[in-house]
Amino acid sequence: MKINAKALALALGIIWGVGVFIVGMVNLFWPNYGADFLELLTSIYPGYKGTSTLSSVLTATLYSAVDAGLFGLVIGWLYNRLARCLPGPEKSGS
Repeated sequence: MKINAKALALALGIIWGVGVFIVGMVNLFWPNYGADFLELLTSIYPGYKGTSTLSSVLTATLYSAVDAGLFGLVIGWLYNRLARCLPGPEKSGS
């Protein structure tokens, strides 16, 4: 069975981007919320400073959506390659 790598990339990009956006937006109102998580993102995404501004939240959201999208594309591609090479379960003819 093949997986649609583009759909996986889009789904992961949206999910991770929305998650980072929500944490960033809540952090604007409650600065302690997700502070450690956002600080971690500063070490992963170049140019993201972790400051509590709307532009910083949007930068992190963009970085995370692209990052997860590329990751999903690679996972989908790798899955399809391995699915072709490895034997699958035996099909029973009922």
